[in-house]
Amino acid sequence: MSKSAPISKTQRKKAVHALQDLGVELVELPEERLAAIELPERLRDAVMEARHINAHEARRRQMQYIGKIMRKVDAEPIRAALDAWRAKSDGHTALHKSIERWRVRLLSDDAALAELLIEFPRADILRLGALIRGTSRERATKQPPRSYRELYQALRALLAGE
Repeated sequence: MSKSAPISKTQRKKAVHALQDLGVELVELPEERLAAIELPERLRDAVMEARHINAHEARRRQMQYIGKIMRKVDAEPIRAALDAWRAKSDGHTALHKSIERWRVRLLSDDAALAELLIEFPRADILRLGALIRGTSRERATKQPPRSYRELYQALRALLAGE
């Protein structure tokens, strides 16, 4: 029989701090996301209480209390739900940045439209060309950015595969 190595005090402290950090994330979640996570009633009550505490020291003590409760709860389902939301949010951010890069390229480089068509063969080149020209016209005459916004929407539909 092999005996596993005992957990050091440092490792225990790191685990406790990780659970307390997870508790902080729960407190900062929007109401609808918090409601979607299965939490023990005692933990949910402590999280809701922490949301209403403004005094620094009282909030710190409440967060420690949440950490203490978290030690007795299986934190993996909670962590998995938070990770899934983060991944979804990261995907939206990446899509937005990609759309913005294409929009900037299309407005600054004449060859970008041909490159976009190579990468996305199903792109509506006529509509995109009209939106690019409309955006240039709006900028030159200082009109509201209607075509600029429509170009973003068209690129979003194209890049997201809608």
